[in-house]
Amino acid sequence: GRFPVISTQKELTKEDLIRILTEPKNALIKQYKKLFAIDGVKLTFEEEALEAIAELAINRKTGARGLRAILEEAMVDIMFNLPEYKGYEIIITKDVILTKSEPILIK
Repeated sequence: GRFPVISTQKELTKEDLIRILTEPKNALIKQYKKLFAIDGVKLTFEEEALEAIAELAINRKTGARGLRAILEEAMVDIMFNLPEYKGYEIIITKDVILTKSEPILIK
């Protein structure tokens, strides 16, 4: 069961959030790369893009739970057009995350 205990915990840093995005076996970035690979598209995230995702989670005060929502906001339009990108490499930049601009496409 659960115990009704209240405790304080330290806030996650930007580096912690980036590690959560990339390192675990079922990390969000790995999940997106696999989803894109199913459609024959290589997905790459620039380090600045990962930092922008972490900074948004900190600014929104959502922590690790908010990472998925931030990624989904940025990736929904790209995923909608995913069949058109077969054979491409898509590079996600900081601008894609912050301003919803177009990603870099490499044939």
